[in-house]
Amino acid sequence: MTGPEIVVDRSSPVPLYFQVAEQFAAAIQRGELAPGDQLDSELRLADRLGLSRPTVRQAIQHLVDKGMIVRRRGVGTQVVRGQVRRGVELTSLHDDLARAGRQPSTSVLDLATVDCPAAVASALGVAAGSPVQHLRRLRFADGEPLAVMENWLPLDRARLTLDALQASGLYAILRTAGLRVRSAHQRIGARAATTAEAQMLGERRGAPLLTMARTAYDDQGRHLEHGEHIYRASRYALEVTVAER
Repeated sequence: MTGPEIVVDRSSPVPLYFQVAEQFAAAIQRGELAPGDQLDSELRLADRLGLSRPTVRQAIQHLVDKGMIVRRRGVGTQVVRGQVRRGVELTSLHDDLARAGRQPSTSVLDLATVDCPAAVASALGVAAGSPVQHLRRLRFADGEPLAVMENWLPLDRARLTLDALQASGLYAILRTAGLRVRSAHQRIGARAATTAEAQMLGERRGAPLLTMARTAYDDQGRHLEHGEHIYRASRYALEVTVAER
């Protein structure tokens, strides 16, 4: 493909790679380049723009880091869907993706009864070492890995099954069991991806990840679940509206 018209100003103090990257980003945001569209090769872009390959490579990498394009072996460089933007609300990622018109799917990595770790026990309101349900899932949006989600639940809440976890979100399962999530304590953070996390999420080692730890309670104030989740920062953002008091 030829792609959008890119004009560089060699007299500008703005680096050439950044000029190229920003014009591609604007074309993606306007819809001129749609998800799945393929960009020209670095060599062809360099020739078309009259720039060096290292400059073009830096522009492409900038767009990859922003989560706007992806390099796929044997396919080339393609535009990807925009970031999943999620409000900081008491909802599940599965439900949020479905409402946003994205197709959620889940791979259950672990589902077992385990001895509760001390750090989780203090958040979940149980004694350290007591048996709890533990689950770990890889959540996809439109077939692309988005998050790794780890949760612990007391045994006397809903009993979880592999089929149910693959078909719907955790909060939907709790609602079906007659449990209502009414409040939660949530902490947002960020860190670099480990080698194992990067492999699962399709990122490079050390890529930025958003983290969220949440303890949810029912309408009687009982602990329902504690979760520790990581999200690809290149594909996922949390949004919150604030107002002056």
